[in-house]
Amino acid sequence: MITVVTAPAAVLSTVAEEVDPTGPEIVRLAADLVETMRAAPGCVGLAAPQIGVSAQVFCVDVTGHPKAVTTHGAFVLCNAKIVEASRWRPGREGCMSVPDLTGDVKRAGRIVVEGLRPGTGEAITLVTDAFEARAVQHEIDHCAGRLFLDRVAGAHAIFPRKVYL
Repeated sequence: MITVVTAPAAVLSTVAEEVDPTGPEIVRLAADLVETMRAAPGCVGLAAPQIGVSAQVFCVDVTGHPKAVTTHGAFVLCNAKIVEASRWRPGREGCMSVPDLTGDVKRAGRIVVEGLRPGTGEAITLVTDAFEARAVQHEIDHCAGRLFLDRVAGAHAIFPRKVYL
């Protein structure tokens, strides 16, 4: 497992570089992201900037999460862009790069995302909703140099993370 970078690390507030998804280093990065995500209990997504790499690559897997409605299993996207967003609603978010806090963030409940598959460079269009849509938006934000804290309505919407024993 690779160490996750925490705020205020500069890589987390910098727009990540677009990548060539067919490069062997991107294939390795995709595997590292999935391995690191799976090694962290409760983690449903991880972006390259969170492991200190300025690259527009992220993974998501909400399979088995109690809030998941739609799930596409584990996937990795490169250079992803949201092309449609609707059904906006607030929801609580946490982040491995902000380990002590959670916050209420308004996000689209349904999105259409276009990105490239690592390895082949195949263009992918993903239509998703609910919790998976929130996770994808959260990871795309990481690639754009944003944390969930940048999207909360104010200090009243930030909370200490609960620790469950």
